[in-house]
Amino acid sequence: MVVTATELKPNLGHCLDLAQSEDILISKNGDAAAKLCNPYADRVRAMESLFGILPKGVTVDDARAIRADEKRKLS
Repeated sequence: MVVTATELKPNLGHCLDLAQSEDILISKNGDAAAKLCNPYADRVRAMESLFGILPKGVTVDDARAIRADEKRKLS
């Protein structure tokens, strides 16, 4: 969604609510000047990209232990 800086001023609360679910570009004089976004969205996107990588039945703790063992073997 794109809003102008002028539109943003009286609608800040509404835009903050919308920013939880979508990025909002703020334009000034026709050019993008800033972006409102959910600060946790990058974490969610990273987790979604990793979804399904671990084999079934392997927990995150198991994967960490395996990784630590592999690092010890390399040192």
